[in-house]
Amino acid sequence: MNKNLKCPSASGRRTELKGILREAIVVAAAGATLAFVVNAISPRGLTLTRNYFPGATNGIVSAPVLSPITGIKQKGLKWLDGQQTLRLFDDPRYLQHLIVFIDARDGDQYQKGHIPGAYEFDPYYPEQYLATVLPVCQAAEDIVVYCDGGDCEDSQFAAVTLRDAGIPNQKLSVFVGGMAAWTTNGWPVEIGGRNSRNVRKATS
Repeated sequence: MNKNLKCPSASGRRTELKGILREAIVVAAAGATLAFVVNAISPRGLTLTRNYFPGATNGIVSAPVLSPITGIKQKGLKWLDGQQTLRLFDDPRYLQHLIVFIDARDGDQYQKGHIPGAYEFDPYYPEQYLATVLPVCQAAEDIVVYCDGGDCEDSQFAAVTLRDAGIPNQKLSVFVGGMAAWTTNGWPVEIGGRNSRNVRKATS
């Protein structure tokens, strides 16, 4: 046996393991911090207090799910019901482009039917729409943002994105009922692109 080869001592191995463990803890902590930051700023981020599995509580009391109106208010935005939204749609200022509707759904949903004259603005890809939408919103007096309604929060994300881009908060309102309420009431829907003139009565 070669006497020059020395086995590492037990204390040396412990020191090495402690070093590896410290590095692992630092990496894990950095990864967790980055994950929380990305989740917080992402429109698709999870709401950590929300119960995504209400049927599987196993007797544990979960945090209450916020109503859409509560969420809108917490973001400092105004909200509109169906009749208020319809009044703005019928307002003569709408034809003068002083009232603007913003559809915060994806392109497929928009093409299948949107409020006539509404601008498409998917909040998950704002860079594709801001150049068109921002000048219109800057010139408008009132801006109505909507998505599907109900639990859909995309209209809130879109409104906050527009506000962050410089649109005054007082101009922005979120139509709580969204497209679901609009079509349920049988109000007019435009098919295809904006100003396609393919307008028909909605069918719920």
